[in-house]
Amino acid sequence: MKSQWECLLENLGEWQGSFTRFSPTIELVGDAPTIVSLEGLNNNQTIRQKIVRFLPTGEVSETVLEYSSLGRGVLFFENGAFSQGSMQIGPFSEFGAELGLIAGDTPNSTLRDRRLRLVQLFNKNSELEQITLIREILAGTQPREIPDLTVEQLLGEWVGEAVTIYPDWRSPDTYPTHLKINLNESGELLQQLCFANRTIESVAKIQGSILYFEQGTQKVQVLLLPNGASSTCPTKIKFGQSFFLEVGWLHSPEERQRLIRSYNEKGEWVSLTLVKERKL
Repeated sequence: MKSQWECLLENLGEWQGSFTRFSPTIELVGDAPTIVSLEGLNNNQTIRQKIVRFLPTGEVSETVLEYSSLGRGVLFFENGAFSQGSMQIGPFSEFGAELGLIAGDTPNSTLRDRRLRLVQLFNKNSELEQITLIREILAGTQPREIPDLTVEQLLGEWVGEAVTIYPDWRSPDTYPTHLKINLNESGELLQQLCFANRTIESVAKIQGSILYFEQGTQKVQVLLLPNGASSTCPTKIKFGQSFFLEVGWLHSPEERQRLIRSYNEKGEWVSLTLVKERKL
């Protein structure tokens, strides 16, 4: 099994893309082309991360970081997927997390030349305030275009595998997943998810590119985004109840990844799950 640091090294390279900010109703707030480079120094014992943003004003913002260890709020999977963010949510404090996925341009590709990252930010009232979608390709590659995500693309039956890792370093859990997504006669979305001997059924109202799941204790919305991406999280986090943050990525018509950062009823970060699924 790779160390967390070795998993981080899967992200080395120069990533060209953009930071696109949206409101919770998918209104465009801002967009800036970016170059993010991760370079290994001292035989990859140190990482130099350089972030260059090309602002609409014509200015160029540049940030350089160097680090040789990882913070407690971040975890990586062996393919380089990761999440970093708040370890705990508290009253009257801002809260947020980044969820990052990585993939190749062709099925079963060993070259991982595309990344998709999502940042979800909540304000001091624990309400979703803004999301940032980060789409990146590895310098020197020309991956194909991925269309905006639609409900029709998600309909059907998906089978896959989930791996859950933990901030307390216990052994990972691996289990199969089975997801069915259909529409009922009223035009609502029906979802049935089976995993780890559990079955969860839910119904969503569809309003344009937003799905509203309102029957649970936490009201959850799914935003369908450019580049095959989706953002799933509560519209407002309720204290004393568990919740999760999720990014989804339909990076080919029949392949999807999801990354889920879960918090318990005390507001503590407890796990990170990567799901890779294929459409039947």
